[in-house]
Amino acid sequence: MISISTIYPYLLGIPLFVAAVSLVCACLKGEFQKLSSLMHCVSVVATFVMSWMVAVQVFEHGALESAGHWLILDSLSALFMAVLGLVALITGLHSLGYIGNEFKNGELSSRQVSLYYGLFNLFLATMLIALTANNIIMMWVAIEATTISSVFLVGIYYQRSSLEAAWKYIMLCSVGVAFGLFGTVITYSNAVAVFTDPSQAIFWTAIRDNAARFDPRLIQIGFIFIIIGFGTKVGLFPMHTWLPDAHSEAPSPVSGLLSAGLLNCALLVILRHLVVAQEVLGHGYTQALMLGFGLLSVAVAAFFILVQKDIKRLLAYSSVENMGLITFAIGLGPLGVFAAMLHVINHSLGKTLMFCGAGNVMLKYGTRDMGIIKGVVRVAPWTGVLFGAGALALAGVPPFNLFVSEFLIVCSALYAQHPALIIILLLLLTLVLAGLARLVAACVLGKAPEGVDKGEVNVMTVVPLVVMMGLMVLMGTHIPEVVLHGVNQAAQVITHQDFSTVLQQLHLPFQSASALTQTTDAATHLVQ
Repeated sequence: MISISTIYPYLLGIPLFVAAVSLVCACLKGEFQKLSSLMHCVSVVATFVMSWMVAVQVFEHGALESAGHWLILDSLSALFMAVLGLVALITGLHSLGYIGNEFKNGELSSRQVSLYYGLFNLFLATMLIALTANNIIMMWVAIEATTISSVFLVGIYYQRSSLEAAWKYIMLCSVGVAFGLFGTVITYSNAVAVFTDPSQAIFWTAIRDNAARFDPRLIQIGFIFIIIGFGTKVGLFPMHTWLPDAHSEAPSPVSGLLSAGLLNCALLVILRHLVVAQEVLGHGYTQALMLGFGLLSVAVAAFFILVQKDIKRLLAYSSVENMGLITFAIGLGPLGVFAAMLHVINHSLGKTLMFCGAGNVMLKYGTRDMGIIKGVVRVAPWTGVLFGAGALALAGVPPFNLFVSEFLIVCSALYAQHPALIIILLLLLTLVLAGLARLVAACVLGKAPEGVDKGEVNVMTVVPLVVMMGLMVLMGTHIPEVVLHGVNQAAQVITHQDFSTVLQQLHLPFQSASALTQTTDAATHLVQ
């Protein structure tokens, strides 16, 4: 059995070491981009392998604590770490082809390439810290550190639009996360007043175990600050305004890492405080907040998706929509939490594919304007097919993975007896479907403009897309048992309920909606 205290220094130390070496290379004169690229490749592969090793161990043997209780890896954070490890691997490998092509065409200098890989790995390290922190102050520091490390990636091209997006990103997120600090301090001060040993008041596990002794009024106020503050980084309405600019201006692999990695890290911190708030206040107050913020986020994003003309901004609003959908699902109760954890995985897979695919499209057409991008499937067949299929997957079309989790979310709302919310949600998801179908019809299909070179950019920009599409089809037709077990374990951290009955249905090969109906029936009997 591997100890987290043994593997954690390598899990965190490798990306930090690569970041340091690459940043030094960026400061030196000379051509060091090949060294930075090689070390970056080693880093993302090692992070993927170690994150999955530790996650599987946690799912099988339970939570691991280390470093004097400062670090924890329970089933919830293990699920998010496994997702981050996969996303970092795919976006990291895609970066080799994407950034390599930018360097070849003179869009980035050797210094900028080394800087990119250094910041990429620093960003990865800060997210790993956020996922494994048991110290609530350390959680906040790590989330703020993700902003500082990623803001320079947003502005890596030194263009006016990218620098403006970077400034907007750091200002809005810093102000927003300051609210998260207020909520953290309120929770900490409440714990200090309750604990006989104040030194334990900073640890989330101790706060969770003694939550029943806390002042409900302080926890009520603190959780509002938490959901507003860290909800800014999640991209919840109305704190989402930084997200479309930052995601659209960043290099496409970074956009994928932001959407499928960073947003999940901030969501995890909210879930940590949600567990405490539910113990103190019950489920009604927290569920109402999650339902409200979630549904408003889906609503606002759906209308922007429908009218958006910038391909990457459309995908950014899709991130707002999906994070809102996850938040909404968590507010539906136990079955909703299970569906939300599954949707975290599915959205991360889909958004990684789509942002990397959008990067391929931009490299071919030199623009993000959907009015100019036409006939992608004729210009770059592999990218066109994968990008079009990914858009349909994000829209919730079977047999792709997002259909399964969205179906479970709708069923969760049905069994939670929210008929009005179901109708509103389905109407909004219909708008999202229309917006993404418009993307496919306008950009993927049709006649290609003249003057666009045909053929794929390079093999490293296509292989990651193929891998992600394979995983999305697998998750939509026959979800692996290890994934279902991990989702079950993660949901138990929040709900304290075992969804083994649900797993027996979800593990069946996808045949029809009746299989999913059997799943929700089993889950309903379990929850009742």
